Amino acid sequence: MDRKFHTADVFTDRLFGGNPLAVIPDGEGIDDARMQLIAREFNLSETVFVLPPEDSAHAARLRIFTPRAELPFAGHPTVGAAIVLAAIGRVPLADGAAEIVLEEGVGPVPVSIRSRDGRPVFAQFTVARLPEEGPEPPSAAALAEMVSLEPAEVLTGAERPQAFSCGVPFLFLPVKDRAALSRARMRNDRWEELLSSYWAPPVFLFCRGAGGDGPDLHARMFSPKMGIPEDPATGSAVSALAGYLAQRSDLHDGTPRWRVAQGEDMGRPSLLELEVDIQAGAVTSVRVGGAAVPVSEGVLHLPDR
Repeated sequence: MDRKFHTADVFTDRLFGGNPLAVIPDGEGIDDARMQLIAREFNLSETVFVLPPEDSAHAARLRIFTPRAELPFAGHPTVGAAIVLAAIGRVPLADGAAEIVLEEGVGPVPVSIRSRDGRPVFAQFTVARLPEEGPEPPSAAALAEMVSLEPAEVLTGAERPQAFSCGVPFLFLPVKDRAALSRARMRNDRWEELLSSYWAPPVFLFCRGAGGDGPDLHARMFSPKMGIPEDPATGSAVSALAGYLAQRSDLHDGTPRWRVAQGEDMGRPSLLELEVDIQAGAVTSVRVGGAAVPVSEGVLHLPDR
């Protein structure tokens, strides 16, 4: 049972940057256990299997696996799968663009695709679930120790650690500056004690950018439970980050935008573009987009049984 695969670097416009993704365009007939084994074999943050949609009006159904578990939703597989499907002709482009819906565990996810010189290069998805706030996390001092920082380097007060989810919960941990972000190191023993049973086990560290033409935020993401020591780009986290940022926005109505740089300390620079619609002080829509570039294609040789 041979199955073709593609890999792409997602949330980057340059080869060998961003977050690598494996896409199996024909996942039908591969059972759950084998999907998990394939994801473990690729050993990337995520591997995505494309299946026929349950609703014929939609483009495809996605199943997304980390090396350890299946996820109901993830950003870089959504962006990467959309661009790969357009690149291989499974999604037709009209006037250099397409509007499709991908079915995921959280529900239907609308995706816009843009092309340049006839090639799909950028995709933006709209979240199926708006940000949901989670329970209070452990103390900032304990979380600072968990990521090998001094207590004063984790912010408190108005910008404090807080958890949000758009289908996958994350704990957002604001740190003092770019230097602190770069020095952070996850202590898995303390993570096990503090967060292994918490509502949002993955940790998304971030700091504000320096302004000017640079990114608005710099970030890192650690998820021991998912088998991801560090992730170069995390679209599902940036989706949920909208809840954190919107709570702290002075905008009553409008569409604020943020550019989030991730993966810099891993040598895989990524850029995620976040847009949030706010009406009467409430979040009404969240969109995350980014570029992707193809890297490789090949064949999986799977035994029939």
